[in-house]
Amino acid sequence: MTYTAEQILASHKANVETLFGLTNKAFEGVEKLVELNVTASKAALNEAAGTTQAILGVKDAQELLALQAALFQPLAEKTAAYSRHLYDIASGTGAEFGKAFEAQATDAQKKFMAVVDNASKNAPAGSETAVAVFKSAIAAGNNALESVQKAVKQATDVAEANFNAVANTAVNAAKTTTTKKR
Repeated sequence: MTYTAEQILASHKANVETLFGLTNKAFEGVEKLVELNVTASKAALNEAAGTTQAILGVKDAQELLALQAALFQPLAEKTAAYSRHLYDIASGTGAEFGKAFEAQATDAQKKFMAVVDNASKNAPAGSETAVAVFKSAIAAGNNALESVQKAVKQATDVAEANFNAVANTAVNAAKTTTTKKR
């Protein structure tokens, strides 16, 4: 199968568009990360000022311990929320990249199958068995690839569920610890 100049240019154009699309998605992810960090830094600075004022107003050790206990639970919750938000940004950006790569892989598979079909039509007489075996091997490879993609998706879902469970456990442990200290 020969490609015309228009087909080659169209292929390169599509690849460049994909590259720029992925670059934009990467920058969007970085922008979200910077925004998250700026927001978290501003909040931390404001809280540090408030905490410093509260500490300066403490009159005895018991009041200091109560203040410390009151600060611990919100800190754990904020850390967990920050981690969740960070995970959401990373997984969202990763999902966009995954979609683009899947689309490219699907397109490449279609083109490869077109080449194989074209080659099988032009194969010499008596090679039908070899062509059928080759097509069967390609189909098996495609099935294996789909199975791997499904397994990766399931592993990602399990990892996300585990991350959320650990974050919730940490927040609940902080609440329990804070409640016991009071």
